[in-house]
Amino acid sequence: MADLTGAVWHKSSRSGGNGGDCVEVATNLPGIVALRDTKDPGGAALVFTRAEWSAFLDGVRSGEFDLEVR
Repeated sequence: MADLTGAVWHKSSRSGGNGGDCVEVATNLPGIVALRDTKDPGGAALVFTRAEWSAFLDGVRSGEFDLEVR
C-alpha cells in the first residue's frame, strides 16, 4: 500500500462548488499519482505509476474513452 502521508490534493478546475461528483488528484508524491473521491477524503484512493497516469491522460486527450451517445 502506498504511503499517502504528505499528499497535496487538488480538485479539478472543472469541478463546480455544488458538491457534485468530483475527484481529487495528488501528483506531489515520489513515483506515484493518487486519485480519491472528494466526498470521501478518508476513504480509499487509487494509486498509479506516473507512466500509467500519463497513458490514461493521453487516452483521454485522444478520445479513447469517449462514449457514444444514443
